[in-house]
Amino acid sequence: MPKLNENYRKLKDSYLFAEIAHRTAAYMEKHSDQSLIRLGIGDVTRPLCHCAVQALHEGADEMGRAETFKGYGPEQGYEETRRAIADYYKKNGVELNLADIFISDGAKSDTGNITELFGKGNVILIPDPVYPVYVDSNIMCGNEVTYISGNAENDFLPLPNENQHADIIYICSPNNPTGACYNREQLKIWVDYARRHEAVILFDAAYEAFISDPSLPRSIYEIEGAKQCAIEFCSLSKTAGFTGTRCGYTIVPEELVFPDSTGEEMSLNAMWNRRQSTKYNGTSYIVQKAAAAVFSEEGQKECEENLSYYKKNAKVIADTLRDLHIPFYGGIHSPYIWFECPRGMDSWECFDYLLQEIQVVGTPGAGFGENGRNYFRLTSFGTYEKTVEAMNRFRSLFA
Repeated sequence: MPKLNENYRKLKDSYLFAEIAHRTAAYMEKHSDQSLIRLGIGDVTRPLCHCAVQALHEGADEMGRAETFKGYGPEQGYEETRRAIADYYKKNGVELNLADIFISDGAKSDTGNITELFGKGNVILIPDPVYPVYVDSNIMCGNEVTYISGNAENDFLPLPNENQHADIIYICSPNNPTGACYNREQLKIWVDYARRHEAVILFDAAYEAFISDPSLPRSIYEIEGAKQCAIEFCSLSKTAGFTGTRCGYTIVPEELVFPDSTGEEMSLNAMWNRRQSTKYNGTSYIVQKAAAAVFSEEGQKECEENLSYYKKNAKVIADTLRDLHIPFYGGIHSPYIWFECPRGMDSWECFDYLLQEIQVVGTPGAGFGENGRNYFRLTSFGTYEKTVEAMNRFRSLFA
């Protein structure tokens, strides 16, 4: 009889978004005549930019000709794609070696798989509220999680307590779910803390493309000393609409070196390279070709048009909440709007209330942690027309 990983017993019975889908389906089964508006799951609605689609076609054509056919590619990613990413970072003042860049099928996979580089007994510090994958992936492998509180008092941007030690720190900025974004001074505090404590920051930059203020960092490597203490994850899911196409990348600087239990140094870059080479055969050539096109001058212009569309939606939501005097965060440098549940409701009460009264689906804040119990998340990834309609329904309900 196999010995099972009983850490799975410690997980909640249902993943957050599965529970949302279940409740929504149960409601629609009884009210099939209702017009439902979904502003919950952060899935995009705009199509891929023309540059990416054209590259997908070109890649497919290449795979159909013997002279240009590609078999197994490099597990780290094709050089063209990695170079395109390095050039993108360079525009923001960050120099990366190609050996630092690993192409994958998305940031969600990598933020979950990165736990394999670390042993047992680490102090793992995760903000609350938080993207559930950070917590669940650690529970699955038996790690204990310590929380740092994000709340209204610190604008959902917690800073470290020097008296609290951590070995591994999760940071997401712009944040999912709150939309809050760290400035340079705040990130410098985290980097300095990590270096003093010889900790590793796992920095999720999946929403960096939504940052429009040049004074705000789009990469943690814009902060001095970060290459000695941080791994960065990013994704084209929101930047370029790759939620169904699947492509992301992880930056593991060669400077990330730590001693093992015997005092001998180990390179996290070399470890991640070994992990990927063993367990991953690489992102498909066709998808990587499309990803490289995204970082071209024309691709960036086309992507910005889509991002502007989502930012316009976010403004519609933010303006409505402001007019209704409902406190909220995000919606500027993020596709997410995090608002305080009206009328003293908790977040699941608010979910059911919005579903039943105005047929708008969002995400209960409780699914992101204890500090989300009285908050709710909406996304700007719907169509403009549906977003406007949803906010008209909000006005009719809360005016």
